[in-house]
Amino acid sequence: MNTKIIAAVAVLAALTVALNLSPVKIPAPYAPFLIYQIWEIPIVAAFLLYGPRVGVTIAIINTMVLLGVFPGMLPTGPFYNLAAVLSMLLGVYLMHKFIAKSFNKQQEVITASTALGIVARVGIMTIMNWALLRFPPPVGFSIPEGALVAILPLIGLFNFTLALYTIPLGYFLARAVSVGTKTPGWSQMRIPTRKRTAE
Repeated sequence: MNTKIIAAVAVLAALTVALNLSPVKIPAPYAPFLIYQIWEIPIVAAFLLYGPRVGVTIAIINTMVLLGVFPGMLPTGPFYNLAAVLSMLLGVYLMHKFIAKSFNKQQEVITASTALGIVARVGIMTIMNWALLRFPPPVGFSIPEGALVAILPLIGLFNFTLALYTIPLGYFLARAVSVGTKTPGWSQMRIPTRKRTAE
C-alpha cells in the first residue's frame, strides 16, 4: 500500500469517526429512537476503493472509538452498528464477487449493489435484533416478544432506507477519491475492462 493510499484511508477513517460524533443526526419520523446519519458513507467508499479488508478495518476502528467515547443508549450499541455495516458490505461484496461481470453499465452495478446490500442488511439485522433485543442491558432492551415483533418492521424500514442512500453515495465518494488520487478502485477492478469503460 503506497503513501497516497495510506493517506486516503486515514482521511476516510477520520471522516467516518468525525461524522459519527457530529451533531448531524435526523431521527426517523416513524421511530424517533432510530437516527439517520451519514457516517457509513466513507466506510462504503473505502470498501469500494481499497477492498474488503480496508473497509472492514475502518468500520472496526469506528466501533472502537464509539465504545470509548459515545456508545449511545446501549453499551453494546456500537456492535449493533458494526453488524449493520458489515452485513451491508457483505451484500456489496457478493455482488462484486459473483454478479458484477454480468453488467454493462456502472449504474447497473450500483443499483444491484444497493439492492443486495439492502437485502443483506435488513435480513441479517432483523434476525439479530429479534434474537438479542429481548435480553436486558447491556445486550438488549428487555423488549417483550409482542413489542419486539411490532418494532422489527420499523427497524427493517430504517435499515432499508439508510442503505438506500448510503451505498450510492459511497460509490459517488469512491469515484471522486479515485479520480482525485488517480488510483483504480477495488470495485472497478472486479468488473471486466470492456465493461468498466461502458457508460
